[in-house]
Amino acid sequence: MQPLPEAKTERCAQECATGDCRTADSNRGIDLAAALRLEGLTVGWNLIEGAVAVAAALLSGSPAIMGFGIDSFVECASALVMIWRLRAEQYGHLDPAGLERLEHQASRWIAGSLFLLAAYVGFDGVQALLTGDRPEFSPLGVALLVLSMAVMSWLARAKRRLARDLDSRALAADAVQTTACFWLSLAALTGVGLNGLLGWWWADPASALVIAGFVAREGREAWRGNVCC
Repeated sequence: MQPLPEAKTERCAQECATGDCRTADSNRGIDLAAALRLEGLTVGWNLIEGAVAVAAALLSGSPAIMGFGIDSFVECASALVMIWRLRAEQYGHLDPAGLERLEHQASRWIAGSLFLLAAYVGFDGVQALLTGDRPEFSPLGVALLVLSMAVMSWLARAKRRLARDLDSRALAADAVQTTACFWLSLAALTGVGLNGLLGWWWADPASALVIAGFVAREGREAWRGNVCC
């Protein structure tokens, strides 16, 4: 967590002097509750999304849809880490040093989930290209990908806003995870669409490799604590 700017520190001191600290604490409590609701929604949505995506991938043999489905479960893990972090602050009455340690640990765990996702999607894409497996077009997969893009875009924006309000690197990293899910949906949709429309079977696994590189880069930034809210 970055140190508060001097102007902000002075403003906080003035608020405390005038008795407005309770308002600031109340606002933070409201933001924490809102973030917890978002993470709960993330878990519920991604469990359903992941199950449907994996089923569609098994039926069509699509590496891109399978990578997308696995990402849904990784996103669940990321959201569960954030629920743990947010509840620890909500009920633990942590001091600034304790909150900083919690932020660091949560950010590292989320970064680790991004690395695992990138490794899996990359391996699956390379394997499909080398073996020449030709996935079938999946109407169910396309419908799910389009719906997921809308949901993930909304969730990512809401998480970024709350990450700024809470000054939370961990929540910002989780927003990156959600954004990665959006881009994975788009990449998978492009690959599946080109396969279905033009018969370019290789576009499906190739799109998985593109998103694997993107996710690996974001995992590196999250590990270093360079995630922007």
